[in-house]
Amino acid sequence: MTTTRKGGDFVIEEATIAGIHRAYRAGSLSARALVSAYLKRIKQFDQSGPRLNSVVTTNAKALAQAAALDEAYARTGRLQGSLHGIPVLLKDNIDTCDLPTSYGSVAFAAHRPARDASAVARLREAGAIVLGKTTLPDFATSWWAYSSRSGETRNPYDLARDPGGSSAGTGAAIAANLACVGLGTDCGGSVRVPASHCNLVGIRSTPGVVSRAGSSPLVAWQDTVGPMARTVRDAVTVFDAIAGYDPLDSLSVNHAIARAPKRYTEALDRDGLKGARLGLVTNALGSDGDVHAAPVNALVRTAVQSMAATGARVVDVQIADLALHLRDTSMYVNCSRHDLNAFLGAQRDAPARSLQQLYEARQYHPMLDLFEACLAGPEMPEYDPQYFRRLAAREAFQRQIVNLMAAQRLDALVFPDVQIVPPTREQLNGRVWTTLTYPTNTLIASQAWLPAVTVPAGFAAGRLPVGLELMGKPYDEPTLFRLAYAFEQATRHRRAPRLD
Repeated sequence: MTTTRKGGDFVIEEATIAGIHRAYRAGSLSARALVSAYLKRIKQFDQSGPRLNSVVTTNAKALAQAAALDEAYARTGRLQGSLHGIPVLLKDNIDTCDLPTSYGSVAFAAHRPARDASAVARLREAGAIVLGKTTLPDFATSWWAYSSRSGETRNPYDLARDPGGSSAGTGAAIAANLACVGLGTDCGGSVRVPASHCNLVGIRSTPGVVSRAGSSPLVAWQDTVGPMARTVRDAVTVFDAIAGYDPLDSLSVNHAIARAPKRYTEALDRDGLKGARLGLVTNALGSDGDVHAAPVNALVRTAVQSMAATGARVVDVQIADLALHLRDTSMYVNCSRHDLNAFLGAQRDAPARSLQQLYEARQYHPMLDLFEACLAGPEMPEYDPQYFRRLAAREAFQRQIVNLMAAQRLDALVFPDVQIVPPTREQLNGRVWTTLTYPTNTLIASQAWLPAVTVPAGFAAGRLPVGLELMGKPYDEPTLFRLAYAFEQATRHRRAPRLD
């Protein structure tokens, strides 16, 4: 609860952007009171109690920035942008000039970039308050929350389980109501895996629709920056604020190609599933004989039934040779060493200029097998004879998927983000999976360069969240937002974790 200017109470749990703005306009809440309440929750649940360990740094200036927004509103009677006074948490591989940006690395714990990432600058222009930075595995090299900077992050729905990565801290924190909304980055699924494991909405756009400038890459041209939120509307509201052309990112020319609407929120339609045609990708489901996959399959089939009951037509489809396509389009070992080294080399006063330096100093978490695998990659991707073959394979993969959608007249494909329920720390410590063998379907959209949205699909036994992914055609984010919003409004699967 937060104390308001008029002495009443504002319920912070599950607060939305629209609800916060209504309270500001009514005079029953101040931005300073809201920031104070979130900081209190971080101390109560992240640093104490269940010790989620999701927030690595808090902003000492957040209260003063909130007070300045309150003063501006009192003076003008107008909100200072679409995110006026909205506390935001950022994955700690998204640069901030006034807060350290560690990229999950202990070596960079005190590193301060020269400027904000473009997405952060746009959030601030919209009136958002950066509340702090969140945990991630070193340089986003894992699906799980192992970091040399911060250790292990817990899933708020089951403290013995992982929240998913690499945007682990943002996922756990927004699920636990430690801020209103958050940002993550997504190369192979690093927004959508933690969103799925933490009962959130997560957006991966067509690469370039949101600027990547100022965020550390894994595969530079495959990376995106994306919102994570408790509702579709909040996620799309943040997306509206950060999307757009940016001269600092050559790939953001794709925003011009996208013919983006003035506001993506205009696509939200409670009846958006009526008349829609969707394809359930049956070969993206795990085995019903697998105790970890069977509950996910059951929830996905129930979700499909809900879509049909809401007016959609859902047909079973398969992406031919799916496993082969995912193998042939995987670029992490080919590109990540070069892309990360180039990023580090451009950083002001960087304590290390290459992954090799960090490896030799043993300044990375020992559970990060992908970090080690990337070191085996070429210094220049084009020196690897597989590089251009993999680029061509990506084009073929995208064409195959879009041809499937065109032939079946589909608005989107649907499948579980991850084929299994959130894994336990014991399973991960026992190396049941490697990063490259984890059964996540988020790779499909990433490696085919397609947009995707994850939305809560319900809970497996033990209150374990499961996410449903909707994947669309290039630049067709509005359709995905419409479908995701309609599904959310029809099912209402979002539930706050029990932290007391």
